[in-house]
Amino acid sequence: LIEEAESRKAPLERFLDKFSRWYTPLMMLVALVVIVVPPMVFAQPWETWTYRGLALLLIACPCALVISTPAAITSGLAAGARRGALIKGGAALEQLGKIEAIAFDKTGTLTKGEPEVTDVITLNDWSETQLLEKIASIEVGSSHPLAVSLVNKARQLQIALPEASGKQALVGSGVTGTVSGVRYTAVAPSKLDFALSQEVEQQVHLLEEQGKTVVVAVEGDDSLMGLIAWQDTLREDSAESVAVLKQLGIRSIMLTGDNPRSAQSISNQIGIDFQASLLPQDKVTYIEKLSQQSHVAMVGDGINDAPAMKAANIGIAMGGGTDVALETADAAITHNRLIELVGMIELSRATLTNIRQNIALALGLKGVFLVTSLLGITGLWVAVLADSGATAIVTLNALRLLRFKSKLDS
Repeated sequence: LIEEAESRKAPLERFLDKFSRWYTPLMMLVALVVIVVPPMVFAQPWETWTYRGLALLLIACPCALVISTPAAITSGLAAGARRGALIKGGAALEQLGKIEAIAFDKTGTLTKGEPEVTDVITLNDWSETQLLEKIASIEVGSSHPLAVSLVNKARQLQIALPEASGKQALVGSGVTGTVSGVRYTAVAPSKLDFALSQEVEQQVHLLEEQGKTVVVAVEGDDSLMGLIAWQDTLREDSAESVAVLKQLGIRSIMLTGDNPRSAQSISNQIGIDFQASLLPQDKVTYIEKLSQQSHVAMVGDGINDAPAMKAANIGIAMGGGTDVALETADAAITHNRLIELVGMIELSRATLTNIRQNIALALGLKGVFLVTSLLGITGLWVAVLADSGATAIVTLNALRLLRFKSKLDS
């Protein structure tokens, strides 16, 4: 999925790359015309116009123009790193400033990714110990936060976990495996192959409305063992981040494989739109659709988020996320502070403004001295000072980004 998403991304073509295709050759041609035409057509002295042509060439030298973007980008990247935001290059820094919508993964991004088992409801004469023993056994080895939490719960209760075989992750649904020759499955209620009784369905609804993630434990094909529910904790700055992003004109959407009721509970707490019951492919499809309407960033921390991060205009990983997510992302928040997203976007916008200022300064100074050189008002020594001075001014302007402060900084 990551490779497919990558193949669909168009390369960023930078303004100065296009500009440089014609600027330098054009300036050389103009200088040649200045040197040759007045003496040959108007019988002007060669010495005067050769001098003015050389001065024009010197002033037109694109040093300041060429350095205007990389100087600002380098300062911006350094300022971001100081804040704990690692941004992979200038293209990613530019993209951050253009974001119009941000899609967030739920677990590990908006929440701390440390869910705790809150409810174990047994059915059909199963005891809590038996249920935890079988289901935790098939979860051993999984890095999913829910699995890790369940295994830790079983071990805290000193439940011996037998060896399970044929363990398999059911993408976006749950997990299955065999213990002592019997197959056990932990699966999301919406992914069951059979209908739950009305009483059990009501229990599931009640748990989900509390913002909990619920799975159904099944023995064999359709023998219910019980329900297991987890609850994760929202990051302290999730609500603040969503609110400030809204002030910046950026829409926030939560993408989760969790059930709609649990997603709605989270949504109500932090004021965010959501899409629930999504498989990894569904996240990619939604991001691709959204990116046709606006400039989109995807923030995540897990393997399942990586394809959607690559499909977005820019992918942002939480620093505590998986290696795959960090490798796929264009930027990473090393301190796991979600509010730093705001700082990254403000820094990017400041960098883009700085680049525009640098380009305007470089072209403006050149324009003025090109005219004065042609009129004979300024000579070669002024041209040297103008060219070096423009480069120094542009560099100093870019260095101002090193002192960047977000509006949220005290």
